[in-house]
Amino acid sequence: MELKNLTKTTQKGKKRVGRGYGSGKGGHTVGRGSKGDKARGKVGLLFEGTKVKKSLLKRLPLRRGKGKLKSLKQKPLIINLKHLNLLSKGTMVNVESLVKAGLVEGKQARLWGVKILGDGELKVALKVTLPCSKSAQEKIEKAGGEIIQKIEATSKVKEGKEEKKEKKEKPEEQKEEKKAKTKEVEKKKASQTKKS
Repeated sequence: MELKNLTKTTQKGKKRVGRGYGSGKGGHTVGRGSKGDKARGKVGLLFEGTKVKKSLLKRLPLRRGKGKLKSLKQKPLIINLKHLNLLSKGTMVNVESLVKAGLVEGKQARLWGVKILGDGELKVALKVTLPCSKSAQEKIEKAGGEIIQKIEATSKVKEGKEEKKEKKEKPEEQKEEKKAKTKEVEKKKASQTKKS
């Protein structure tokens, strides 16, 4: 074998960084230059220099200062029981009836909803479909009224839980069915072997 007869290699070996001058990639700096962030590691994606005021974080529309962690969600409008005495006996207390009576502003009530709290005394029996506090519920029932709340979310949750229970119960039923089938098959095989 001669050198001129050797096959040509197209791939070069990978440069082994940091293995002395003979490795082909410098000595102690290994191709990174001397000092600085880029010599020591990678620069962060959000880094835009040391000036914070000009950085991206300051340009973002973030709430700063007191109350920055508070929820931006608007709370429902609050009405106390003493104001419901203006309504006539047996009326359905909902957003529309409160707007008609002038107890609540229509636009805000429809947007954010209304909640009834138990301050004061109720002298009229009413049918309430709005969310109430515990004390308000007790006082409404005491006055001869009733609370008709639409609990859609909780009913959906209950339905979901019932479905999960059914799904859990089904595998057990399926196992029992499989066992019964296997027993039948074994009996048939045993009867066939006896006949033969």
